[in-house]
Amino acid sequence: MTTLTLYAMTAKGVAAFDALWATVPAAVRSVVAARDPGTRDDSYERLAAACARHGVPFLDRADEAPATEFAIAVGWRWLIPARPGTTLVVFHDSLLPRYRGFNPLVTALIEGDAEAGVTALLATSEYDRGDILGQVAVPLPRPIRIADAIDLVAGGCARLAADLGARIAAGQRLSGVPQDEGRASYSLWRDDADYEMDWSVPAARLRDFVYAVGPPYAGAATRLNGLPVRVWDVAVEPDVVVANRVPGKVIFLRDGRPTVVCGSGLLRIDVMTRADDPATSCLPLTRFRTRFG
Repeated sequence: MTTLTLYAMTAKGVAAFDALWATVPAAVRSVVAARDPGTRDDSYERLAAACARHGVPFLDRADEAPATEFAIAVGWRWLIPARPGTTLVVFHDSLLPRYRGFNPLVTALIEGDAEAGVTALLATSEYDRGDILGQVAVPLPRPIRIADAIDLVAGGCARLAADLGARIAAGQRLSGVPQDEGRASYSLWRDDADYEMDWSVPAARLRDFVYAVGPPYAGAATRLNGLPVRVWDVAVEPDVVVANRVPGKVIFLRDGRPTVVCGSGLLRIDVMTRADDPATSCLPLTRFRTRFG
């Protein structure tokens, strides 16, 4: 009997588990999950509940997973030690070889890409360079928030997991196609500094940035007259001619909502809270002479 272990996190991991259980339930020997304080939805409890419903052993990252013929990692953030006799498959949130590395879906949203996707590949000693087993592309209609984009990619993960499950159940050897190194690009890791809004960029790009780092992530960060705040919802407004353009300055204040000058274009802030207290709104704004950043 073919056996597999699923290393899973986030909604993508839940979607992959559901698809594998529907395709090869007898093969799923365990699910390994982990908590992630950097996101509001690591789906740890959802995965635990799904395993309990189906009688599948649920393990924490700190536990030792059983040896199986296959291991599949979806939404996973850590290295999985190589095991003799185990074929490790990794799901990556891009259409490789584009955006190898970290947070590729966030990068795709910020860069204004028209589509994203998910790739299943064989793991190698260097990240995201293995042979490709399958890919699913998903459209990114603009504007789109990261939570909605994750749902689209989760659907792609489910399709790939079902396909891999069927191949594994049929006893097929998992062989892939080498990546085209000439088309490779990378997406760097992100930390707290990467949440900062850059008011010198075009308004549409800044809007996409706000949507890309919103829930389940920590939210776009800036300063309101020196006070750290988080910006959650914005809208692009038509640009006007500004003789002495200074990105970050408020140019209009309507109904307490500030319209801010960007490198090009204008951005209206509709939802903004204190960084240290997300329950406390910073709107309506009462002071016209306000500077962001």
